[in-house]
Amino acid sequence: MQKKMVAVLVLLAFLAGGIFYWRANAAREAAAAQELTLMGNVDVREVSLAFRQSDRIKEILVEAGDTVEAGQVLARLDSRELSLTMQKTRSEIRARESALAKLQNGTRVEEVRQAEANVRAARAAAANAAGVYARKQAIYDSVEGISEQDLAGARHEAEARDAEASAAEERLSEAVSGARQEDIAASEADLQALQDELAREAYLLTEYELKAPQAGVIRSRLLEAGDMAGPAAPVFKLSLLDKKWVRVYVRESDLGRIHEGQAARVYIDSRPDAPLEGQVGYIAETAEFTPKTVQTEELRTALVYEVRVYVSDADNILRLGMPATVRI
Repeated sequence: MQKKMVAVLVLLAFLAGGIFYWRANAAREAAAAQELTLMGNVDVREVSLAFRQSDRIKEILVEAGDTVEAGQVLARLDSRELSLTMQKTRSEIRARESALAKLQNGTRVEEVRQAEANVRAARAAAANAAGVYARKQAIYDSVEGISEQDLAGARHEAEARDAEASAAEERLSEAVSGARQEDIAASEADLQALQDELAREAYLLTEYELKAPQAGVIRSRLLEAGDMAGPAAPVFKLSLLDKKWVRVYVRESDLGRIHEGQAARVYIDSRPDAPLEGQVGYIAETAEFTPKTVQTEELRTALVYEVRVYVSDADNILRLGMPATVRI
């Protein structure tokens, strides 16, 4: 009797264990059925960095694989020609400033006195020429002792000396009055144009340094010191660190199981037990044929939807093109 009781208890325990195992396995299968597993590749934003100016590269300051900060100088061009041009512009500015100061300060006292002396000399010469002409006119009128040609020559000389005296008086008046406002304004405009040109050249000089637009990693170093650079010749390829994502593709039958903002885990082969946290950030609105790089067991002609799962990668583990598994 006692043996039968033991056998019954063992049987009941065995049945209870089987039921527990069946329920646990069913729960695991249900959880697995609810989890969506997708495979894809890592994408990052890349920037091609090129100089705005065309010249020979003087120095390269970073190597492929280096992590750089925003604003960090990566390379420099040879700026000797531009520096000489800026030196010439500065000299022209100094000359124009001196000319403008001369106009603004007016005529010196010594120059006014010299202009007054020139007026007196011109007036004296005009008076002398007029006296000669008057005497010859009197001789010609009284006895016709000179020819008409001599008389005409004396008249022309008197008129010329009188014109010179008038011109000397105008120069004296101009010296006393100083420069006209129009001349000062024109000189100021010329000076401003030179200063603007110097500012433009100074800005171009800053463009002779190639700087990182954002923090990132130098993926490729395409040119070397001594190469000719220009807007159409990138020097580096920079991978940005601010946003990475895994590009996966979802069948239409599974599309209703995901939505933007949904949490996800990203696994890579080198860290199978340390997933990265991410979230669904983009779901395509139209279907497309499965790309050849997508690892699926279905036919390649099946229509799928592109999904981007954005990943937090503070340690910069993910690399462009790296295969990854996403579980949502």
